[in-house]
Amino acid sequence: MLVFYEERLAFLAVPKTGSTAYHTALRDRADLVVTDPPDLKHAPVRRYDRFFQNIFRKMYDTEMEIMAVVREPVDWLGSWYRFRGRQERLDHPHSTHDLSFDDFVQAYMRTPRPEFADVGSQSQFFRTRNNGRGATHVFKYENQDKILDFLQNRLNMDIRLQRENVSPTRDLTLGAETLTKFRNTHSAEFDCHASAL
Repeated sequence: MLVFYEERLAFLAVPKTGSTAYHTALRDRADLVVTDPPDLKHAPVRRYDRFFQNIFRKMYDTEMEIMAVVREPVDWLGSWYRFRGRQERLDHPHSTHDLSFDDFVQAYMRTPRPEFADVGSQSQFFRTRNNGRGATHVFKYENQDKILDFLQNRLNMDIRLQRENVSPTRDLTLGAETLTKFRNTHSAEFDCHASAL
């Protein structure tokens, strides 16, 4: 999470959407940088509103606009699958090393989800509290030019991104039946992505 007080902007970090690269590029420019623990770095809109936004409201009588990035749902799960399949995760309960991507997505659709597939939800990330505000600026991950243009204009600076936290390449073949089921049972994920800029 990055907060730019003068610009009244909070950049929330949806997991697996390139947030680490933006953190590296912008941390020296931000007024508030949260990188650990992960539950705070990746604080969803509800948590941000309840704790961080409340500080700005009560102490400074102002609110930050919220921006975030959302990834196409299958691509997002593919990123989690590749990330959890890294060699150093082999003996970890989150490891996807011995699974196919199709098996991973099938597991994601189970209730309850097995630990290795329990990666949250992008649409739930954007849920608001009853009296809270939602994200003001939500960008699609694949529209990096729009994200950069927005941030460079808002922060009045040039931004140079470097690739970070890149997961290994893996086969992301998904069967037609699995894809159809995922689209039907998790339509909110696709709606969330479709409504982004």
